Amino acid sequence: MIQNPSPGAQLVRFAGDIIEVTLRARAPEGSLAFLRTTVGGASIRRGEIIRNAEDGDPRLDREWRDLPMAREADGHFKVLVPLAEVGVFFAKAFILAPDGGTSWPEGGNIRIKVNSSEFALANTIYSSFVRQHGFSRPDEEALKPHVDELEASGYTVIPPSGTFREFAERIPFVVETLGFRIIQLLPVHPVPPPYGRMGRFGSPFAALDFMDVDSSLAQFDRRTTPLDQLRELIDRAHSLDAKIFLDIPVNHTGWASWLQIHNPQWFERSGDSFLSPGAWGVVWSDLSKLDYSDKNLWRYMAGVFLWWARMGVDGFRCDAGYMVPLGAWEYMVAKVREEFPDTLFFLEGLGGPVRVMESLLFDAGLDWAYSELFQNYSRNDMAGYIPWADGVSRSAGPLIHFAETHDNDRLAARGVSWSRLRTAICAFSSQFGGFGAMSGSEWLCKKKIKVHEAVDLDWGSTPNLVDWFARINLIISTHPAFVGEAKIAVLPSPSGANSLLVRREGGGEKVLALFNLDTEKRARVSWRAEDFPFEGELWDLLSDEAANVGADGRLCSIELDPGGSALLTANMRGWESDVKKLVDERRLRAALLRVLPGWGLA
Repeated sequence: MIQNPSPGAQLVRFAGDIIEVTLRARAPEGSLAFLRTTVGGASIRRGEIIRNAEDGDPRLDREWRDLPMAREADGHFKVLVPLAEVGVFFAKAFILAPDGGTSWPEGGNIRIKVNSSEFALANTIYSSFVRQHGFSRPDEEALKPHVDELEASGYTVIPPSGTFREFAERIPFVVETLGFRIIQLLPVHPVPPPYGRMGRFGSPFAALDFMDVDSSLAQFDRRTTPLDQLRELIDRAHSLDAKIFLDIPVNHTGWASWLQIHNPQWFERSGDSFLSPGAWGVVWSDLSKLDYSDKNLWRYMAGVFLWWARMGVDGFRCDAGYMVPLGAWEYMVAKVREEFPDTLFFLEGLGGPVRVMESLLFDAGLDWAYSELFQNYSRNDMAGYIPWADGVSRSAGPLIHFAETHDNDRLAARGVSWSRLRTAICAFSSQFGGFGAMSGSEWLCKKKIKVHEAVDLDWGSTPNLVDWFARINLIISTHPAFVGEAKIAVLPSPSGANSLLVRREGGGEKVLALFNLDTEKRARVSWRAEDFPFEGELWDLLSDEAANVGADGRLCSIELDPGGSALLTANMRGWESDVKKLVDERRLRAALLRVLPGWGLA
């Protein structure tokens, strides 16, 4: 008995997709075949999860159903299954004999993770602290002597912050010029007052109220509230068909938060004090860790996510989300998706156990997680990490390759070639266009982001990487080898440890990304002819020019600048497309499946 996809297979798909399940079996004459599956039962599953958490009702798994499989030939059966709902589903084929007996293929259920059609492609993320987007920032060095004098006298000096409106004015540039489709706002909640604040501004991750914003991020305008001004920013992004993600530090609050004052029983204790969380050997003493053993906290936090979804937020970065138990996540995701099924949950699991990340992606239904490619540098490290991350992306949920994060030194601090190299590696190794950058990367900002400060972004400076980001985002958002699932392989590198070769196959196209990892010297980067065969010319998608390819026996090669990159294809023309058109096509496919009259053969 042979089933395809094989028993135990794990698949990532998107609403609007259709999967084909086939079964080959030697079955008695008159036997029937069925696919037992939970596909189509997302609302039933969510309802059972919610009632179990809120009322203690047992989960009965009533979402299972049997779909008849069509007989193609003797012993060959097939069914097409429409995927119209977002969620985690299971399926397995079986034979029903005339006498009522059943036989099943060996192995587990097919596991199908269905993400929203809104996020099937072009998942390019521009991540930013709003406070860094002030237009008229004071000269910090010139002010430093005066600030030091005041603070020595016991004063707290807090410079003006960037605002929602100032950042909103920059969103058209981010979306239309740089080509990012998702604006990720790192926490915007009120921060502790000076006596409980770490650093000059206080950490945005020390939220005092999950359902409010810091008034310092707003312009004083009596016609509006600070929350209204955030809505203006959200509307500006939506008018450009961009998405807004909001970072919710779901594992903790700031010291003396509204939640800590009114519900201290929802916080963990350490001896006679509240417990502060930490990672990488650092304790964040301005934070207080939440205790998810109380299911009343689950309900409250689900309400937080719903509050922001009703404000127009499209997805959530879940800071330190790996520290929150699976059961709590399963409930919160179900609660939100009952009302907003396309809401995306983006797990920040950096520093957490890999098995926890994978479980939260598949079992709890979170959608994405952070990749750690940004801190893998050598060829050997990347050659091991890229295939592993690709496997997770195609089986549990996309891992998003950020070129840099707010926790690391800026790429530009090591030079322009290093910034270009790392950006290209992360982008061209991604699945489903899952690539991210921190604001300021495009301006080659060298100053490390400090979460307690508001470091200037060097906005508008030259030289810069504006055209570089625009080209990369166009490629990974619209080229057939990047739109949809691709086969990604790190190829053997005849040139040695200072070169990296990544081949992609998808959408009927093949491309070969080549990287010179030496940022000091030009190098000739080679590949074996059988690994990427071609006839005629090859074109470089990055430079939009013909590639000067040399051949020496069974090796082909091109010369790259220090830290240089190339993306080779045999088909240069006719691939550029409008991102919005591609996204709209995915939306239409999902909408058509939702109006099908019933389940079964599609």
